[in-house]
Amino acid sequence: MHYHFSKSFQNIGLIGRPGKASVVETLKIIYQFLLERGLRPIFDQETADLGPFDNVQISSRAHLGQMTDLVVVVGGDGSLLHAARALAKYNVPVVGVNRGRLGFLTDISPIDVLNKLGQVLDGDFIADQRFLLETEIRSQGQVIYQDIALNDIVLHSGKSVHMIDFELNIDGTYVYRQHSDGLIISSPTGSTAYALSGGGPIVHPNMDAIILVPMHPHNISSRPIVVGGQSEIKILIRDNQILPMVSPDGQNSVTLQVGDWLHIRKHPFKLTLLHPPGYDFYAACRTKLRWNQDFDSTSDEQN
Repeated sequence: MHYHFSKSFQNIGLIGRPGKASVVETLKIIYQFLLERGLRPIFDQETADLGPFDNVQISSRAHLGQMTDLVVVVGGDGSLLHAARALAKYNVPVVGVNRGRLGFLTDISPIDVLNKLGQVLDGDFIADQRFLLETEIRSQGQVIYQDIALNDIVLHSGKSVHMIDFELNIDGTYVYRQHSDGLIISSPTGSTAYALSGGGPIVHPNMDAIILVPMHPHNISSRPIVVGGQSEIKILIRDNQILPMVSPDGQNSVTLQVGDWLHIRKHPFKLTLLHPPGYDFYAACRTKLRWNQDFDSTSDEQN
């Protein structure tokens, strides 16, 4: 669907992936473009440090969403994942410019950036809401850790080759006890990321669902499970040779103790992605997952 926001975009946040010259190059082009349109670009602090940029306004990443009407992320999907964790609570829409390898979230090409960004700024875009997952660790009844993820929350064995032993409960109902390398709990957004590598299904991003993908389970009949988006997932850590870990969106892993419970549910805030006109999830799959590769090469030969 096409939307026209009642509030125009005036204050534009800029976030870029560190360590890539091409990102700085694209940021400079966007910065100049925004100034020429009479808009107010605001860099997050880490991005401003990538410069030099002339006379920039700067905000911390934590407060950028509070100060802006729209945020442009330049990098790969990983950069947008990082940004989403800080921006979701402010309900500020996000546009992704792809300077990475694979872009399901960052879907504007650098070649088209000014044209496509111009369309979005003019109010011509597709608004796409994505839900996040929240997780907490409860130890002896106390919440000792909380975090959120746009893609997935992964229970894993760290660098060990040992399987981990845990129990899975969904909506208060016991599902199974499992020995495996871990479990990927994914949103539909994350179904084309790590969960896909683990053999999970591709789930359209507008589905209200949570995907659970076992990682190399000892029982080979353990298959991915798709449950409703309102489901509450609880995992009990049993006695293990090694202590399992949990990682939201590939961030720093946190160690779980025997007897700890891992709780996962939908987060109350959503991330709004803005796509330029013509965005198509299946076209992204064809491009990024190379679904048409054999046919495309055949048609090239025939032509």
